[in-house]
Amino acid sequence: MAVHRYLDKTARAGVDPTGIRFLGQLASVAVYVFAFMIYSHIVPALQHLGTAWLTSMGLISVVVGLAAQSTLGNLISGVSLVLYRPFKLGDQLEINGPKGLEIGTVESINLGTTVLRTADDRRLVIPNNTMASQIIINLSATRKGAACSLNIVIAPAADPAPARKILVDLARAHPKTIAVDGCTVTALSGIGTTLTLNVWCADPDAAALLKSDLLESARKQFDAAGIKLARWSGLRTTP
Repeated sequence: MAVHRYLDKTARAGVDPTGIRFLGQLASVAVYVFAFMIYSHIVPALQHLGTAWLTSMGLISVVVGLAAQSTLGNLISGVSLVLYRPFKLGDQLEINGPKGLEIGTVESINLGTTVLRTADDRRLVIPNNTMASQIIINLSATRKGAACSLNIVIAPAADPAPARKILVDLARAHPKTIAVDGCTVTALSGIGTTLTLNVWCADPDAAALLKSDLLESARKQFDAAGIKLARWSGLRTTP
């Protein structure tokens, strides 16, 4: 109860709750273990069980350590994540997932896992051992806001210069845009020329709105300018 009250107090005060929440989970485990030890001393039938546990604690420690290497490793890695603080709750991270690069917001750091929420509302549950051992890009620590990367493939015969100008002008005129990082040619293929527009917004919600507006407005202006599209790809948001 004290831990939860302190969490509520720090949340209202705007204090980062990352470490407190993790230590609160450790405190909960310690409370249950301590309560069971007290209970075993109060109940006569459990007193002999407690004594036997103490005498065989060395053997139990070896067996548990061998059987739960992964679990203990995740617990220790979770402690190191809280102590060294490479990221905190609410930060957006770029990590290597099973399907390649993934970008998500840190929802929680638990005793064994770290939970990320992606822009398409998927939950990535990653072992703390993996989070502590792999290279992570903390996008929230580099720049505030959300970056939008829009990839558009125009026809091979289309001139990229007017298409680039249209995209940049549309992005600069949008009220949700904080800054335009440019529009460059990122790939050439038989399908067409890929243009990548990079724009910074206030948050992921603003990036989603910008995506919709840019796709709708760019298509109209491309049609009016006679610029043919080869293929459209989605908008990827990063913090």
